This record gives sequence, C-alpha cells and structure tokens, in this order.
Amino acid sequence: MSTSNPSAQVPPPTGRPARLPARTVVAVAVLLLIPCAALAAVPMYSRETPELWGWPFFYWFQVLWVVLTPIATYAAYLLINRARGHR
Repeated sequence: MSTSNPSAQVPPPTGRPARLPARTVVAVAVLLLIPCAALAAVPMYSRETPELWGWPFFYWFQVLWVVLTPIATYAAYLLINRARGHR
C-alpha cells in the first residue's frame, strides 16, 4: 500500500496572489473611481443651493463624500477578498 504525502500535491506558494477575475477588477475600479470623479467635477457642485442645515451645497456635498468614500473603499476591499476566497 502506497502512502502519498498530501502536502506534496499542493503547489508551493509563489508569493503573489492569484489574478482576480476581470469582472471583479472592473467592479473595484468603478467603486474607487466614483468618489474621485464626483469630487473632481467641481463645476457640478460649485453652488450655494440647496442648503442643508444652513450649509451651502458646496460644503455639505464634500462632507457627504467624506462618509461615502470609505464605504466604497470597504466595498472594494470586500470584493477583492471574496474573489480571493478569503472570508
């Protein structure tokens, strides 16, 4: 009876993670580019109205993105980990 070493069947680690599926790469890129594009389009939000609690639109729009950007970044992180098979 021959015994095989189970660890001999696993390829040695290469030091680099496996490539991500193209769909995941696109989704992560979109999630990370949305905040950049939204804040780079200054003429879109360079106005005073509508106000929110007395704050001109110009300011509260930017503060809103201070909250939304980490959410998008965390979603991208979760997508990458799910694609790599991590929990």
